[in-house]
Amino acid sequence: MSEKKLKLGIPKGSLQDATIALFERAGWRIFANGRSYFPTIDDEEIECMLVRAQEMARYVEHGALDAGLTGNDWIQENQHDVEYITSLTYSKQSRQKVKWVLAVPEDSPYEKPEDLRGKIIATELVEFTKRYFASKNIPVTVEFSWGATEVKPPTLADAIVEVTETGSSLRANRLRIIETLMESETQLIANKTSYEDAWKREKVENISLMLNAAIAAQGRVGLMLNTKRADLAKVIGVLPALNSPTVSQLSDAEWVALNTILDESLVRDVIPRLKAAGATGIVEYPLSKVVL
Repeated sequence: MSEKKLKLGIPKGSLQDATIALFERAGWRIFANGRSYFPTIDDEEIECMLVRAQEMARYVEHGALDAGLTGNDWIQENQHDVEYITSLTYSKQSRQKVKWVLAVPEDSPYEKPEDLRGKIIATELVEFTKRYFASKNIPVTVEFSWGATEVKPPTLADAIVEVTETGSSLRANRLRIIETLMESETQLIANKTSYEDAWKREKVENISLMLNAAIAAQGRVGLMLNTKRADLAKVIGVLPALNSPTVSQLSDAEWVALNTILDESLVRDVIPRLKAAGATGIVEYPLSKVVL
């Protein structure tokens, strides 16, 4: 058993399942069982702890955790002093950034932030919202929302600042967006003192490398094919490669093999065009990691 340990925070709540799935694609299996806040992981050099994303940066800053994953929004909310390692664009529903937006009832007269002067804003992102309106010199009352924020206007608040991926929940509650305050994505962060330790720094950077490789592989596939050397230029012209395709000589001097990576959504159009350009032996294969 390793004597060295990296204390790693896994976000509990909406990001938990997506984070555990990402780690599995990156090569680590995390087992979160029952009510335990200490999941097991198949790496004896890592100790995991489930922590709400809203609190993660605080525990990393204070050294209770060496590293953790949380949204940039929650780091900015309380302006914690942590080491940013990498951005990881994934969320519970999609592979895109989330947005914190200012929303009002569909039938309200408010069209821009300035129209909310003197009004009540409900949000979970209180401190950031206060700073946002103060920077625009717009006096408002910002109240903390304990949940179900979308139902508060117009009875309990005049507007809300809420996080959204697609906007569907806001539309379902008859709200419209009048301003985007912030885009946010998951960050791998580290305690600054921990990051100065050579062993912990290498461990965190290796985790960063593999998580990014797993994200880069999503939605991409590998493609192998053969073609006559005489048709090589024509075949390469069809391929929208991540980088230039790898070309290898086959035993027959007139033939070469190509290996490349492309977006999975393009395969259905590319393969017929490759066949028409003279390619043969075309094989599509899945990717688990792509190191850029």
